[in-house]
Amino acid sequence: GLGIAFVLNVPLRFVERVLFRGKEAAGFRKKLRRPLCLAITILLVGGVVFIVMFLILPEVGRTLQTMAERIPPFLTGVQAWITDLIARHPEWADWLTTLDVDWNKLSTGAVELLKNGTGVLLNSTLSVATSVFSALFNFFLGFVFAVYVLMQKEKLGRQCKQLLYAFLPEKVVQRFLHIASLSSLTFARFLSGQCLEACILGAMFFVALTLLGFPYALLIGVLVAFTALIPIFGAMIGLVVGDFLLLMVDPMKALWFIVLFFVLQQLEGNLIYPHVVGNSVGLPSIWVLVAVTVGGNAMGIPGMLLFIPISSVMYAVAGRCVRQTQAPLWR
Repeated sequence: GLGIAFVLNVPLRFVERVLFRGKEAAGFRKKLRRPLCLAITILLVGGVVFIVMFLILPEVGRTLQTMAERIPPFLTGVQAWITDLIARHPEWADWLTTLDVDWNKLSTGAVELLKNGTGVLLNSTLSVATSVFSALFNFFLGFVFAVYVLMQKEKLGRQCKQLLYAFLPEKVVQRFLHIASLSSLTFARFLSGQCLEACILGAMFFVALTLLGFPYALLIGVLVAFTALIPIFGAMIGLVVGDFLLLMVDPMKALWFIVLFFVLQQLEGNLIYPHVVGNSVGLPSIWVLVAVTVGGNAMGIPGMLLFIPISSVMYAVAGRCVRQTQAPLWR
């Protein structure tokens, strides 16, 4: 719930600045300000998700239908290729005939594996359904909690400060509040920069694939944009899925897609991403790459998402400490 509240707070502040810039709210208007802005924020975020899904789901349906139509000819082509390969290399066929294979035992084992696999599949399906229902229920509770937090975030902030000043020394509280404020600002800027970078990369793929006449340009562009939310390396998922889709249509285009992907990925990873996200969090490009690498090795995908803003906060705090304690070298 706190995570959802933090994410929604970024567009919420933008909506409040746009609608109530320089306007003093009082009375009923003041009470209406937060619910109105929060409702607009939820509608905007939900609208963006709905539009993306509205664009991608029909494309996914058409893609699956096309794949279902193309898989049999593809398998036939693979079979013809294997037949031609064996015809050109008859020694391979002779070698296969010399293999001592108990086909009865192999078929019996396959039947047993299928029986056992059916039970495992049913158990797995039930487990997945239970997990999905649990995740949806938890998300609903978290969303309701996030709404309550955003509705009274100023009051909760004052209460937290009062608790800190009541039980901790004033200097400690001031330092803690400074780091907390810096962390909140850094994480908000990182979230905005990451979304902007994902949109840029998805648009680059869509334009490039469209201009070069590749199929599934919109689907691959949206897929790459979503996976690019994982810093730097996330678009590799889009490479695998997109290349498989193109392989069903034209193997040569699948090969050229790999080349195009790495060209755009190098452009994005070395020029666009460090400048867009690095500037948004105030972290130099080299440390963005280091944070992603270390975070990925330490915590996987969550580490990639968290280590950049964490490193930015550490970089800012360390810089401030160094400037405050720096002394001449000859002393």
